[in-house]
Amino acid sequence: MKKRTKIIAGAVVAGVLAVLIVPRYLKPAETTDPAAPPVVRAEQPETGTITLYRELTGTVEPTDMVSVIPKLAGEVKEVYVKTGDHVQQGQPILTIDNKQLDSARISMETAQVNLNDAQTNLARMQALYASGDISAQAFEQSQSAASQAQLQYDAAKLNYDTQAEYTTITAPIAGVVESLDAETHDLISQSAPVCVITGGEGMMVKFSVPEKIAGGIVPGDPVLVEKGGSQYDGTITEVSAIVDASSGLFPVKGTVPGAQGLAAGTMVKLSVVSEKAENAMTVPVDTVYYEGGDAFVYTYEEGTIHKIPVEVGIYDGERAQILSGIDGSAMVLTTWNSELYDGAPAVLEEENSAGPAESQAPADSTSQTEQ
Repeated sequence: MKKRTKIIAGAVVAGVLAVLIVPRYLKPAETTDPAAPPVVRAEQPETGTITLYRELTGTVEPTDMVSVIPKLAGEVKEVYVKTGDHVQQGQPILTIDNKQLDSARISMETAQVNLNDAQTNLARMQALYASGDISAQAFEQSQSAASQAQLQYDAAKLNYDTQAEYTTITAPIAGVVESLDAETHDLISQSAPVCVITGGEGMMVKFSVPEKIAGGIVPGDPVLVEKGGSQYDGTITEVSAIVDASSGLFPVKGTVPGAQGLAAGTMVKLSVVSEKAENAMTVPVDTVYYEGGDAFVYTYEEGTIHKIPVEVGIYDGERAQILSGIDGSAMVLTTWNSELYDGAPAVLEEENSAGPAESQAPADSTSQTEQ
């Protein structure tokens, strides 16, 4: 009896184990779906201009600046202007006590009297010659005397005008008296300027650049001037082709029309074009990668990523110039993740966003067929 009971108990245990173990072997094996390809974004290269700037320092000066130097040494008799005054061209600035002016005036007046006498005598001799009362030789002598008197007067007047010009110093241009180094009773000479006058519209900036930059800028290029938090737009007007022996740099000039508020001689910070690429094929600068010093980009083509070596030109903070390696039709990846490599599968973001809508119709159709 006991043996029979043991057999029944063993059978029950075996049955339970069978119920627990057998289904595990009969259950179909689970399959793992392959990972979906990464979704990427890409864009075609653009045609544009990349301009690089170089920061330098320069000096602001007036467009026109004239140092007025006396043509006659002497004592200052009277001063008519002061520093900061606006003057017109030809306006008197000061006069010099010129003793020679009085002598020149007397000589001119004497020559004028002699000329009047000679002309009066010539008129009388002409009437006598016409009536036959004098010879032709006498008439010709009176003509010569009148001509000589005229020449003497012209010479005397020229000397007087010259002395008068030397005596009164006038403004050669219209503008502002920037400095005046003369007062009444001062002795001035012909070796030092008595004043400086600045004029013209706007201001100009002078600076110097190395040969590499000088070869890249031309008259007409922009120049940006900064001073005290203000910015002024200017234009390059002159790039010297001769290097300055003292600095080893090439002098450059530019006009800054809106900088009248800047004082002459002020040091300013400025930016000039150092390199420029026009009508260039460009891509976002962060889409260019480097490996061992060689540049490359990732492109997308028909669901596959390609690693393409490229030659890079100039670049700024946003765009890089591509000289070779790809053409304008290439789709350059603008995204990056660790799953990207040459030959990797990928899906464009635009195609991925359209995918569910396109796959929805077949799913619905299958479901209806099963019903």
